[in-house]
Amino acid sequence: MANRGGMGGGDLMKQIQAMQAKLAEAQARLEETIVDATAGGGAITVQMNARPALLSIAIKAEVVDADDVDMLQDLIMAAMNEALEKVRTGQMQQLAGLAGGLNIPGLKLPG
Repeated sequence: MANRGGMGGGDLMKQIQAMQAKLAEAQARLEETIVDATAGGGAITVQMNARPALLSIAIKAEVVDADDVDMLQDLIMAAMNEALEKVRTGQMQQLAGLAGGLNIPGLKLPG
């Protein structure tokens, strides 16, 4: 007869199942998360979800200059990178909250 309760095996399985449920909830929340980012004082605005996927980009007409395409590209890249950083920060906050509730013997979490 197997010892199912040895070394907290049943408790660990419950923790893992609870963690999986919390992870699914966090992923659902992240799917609904939308971030906005701007560059050039609002000349470029991008909207992104947490997948991440670009949802929209708005460019003010006065920033479009056929003689300075490099500046426009730089502004778009800056806005995209800001949005991606916001997504990463949100993801890390969600995951940090999940990891804090996990109690595995011998596992040390930073913090």
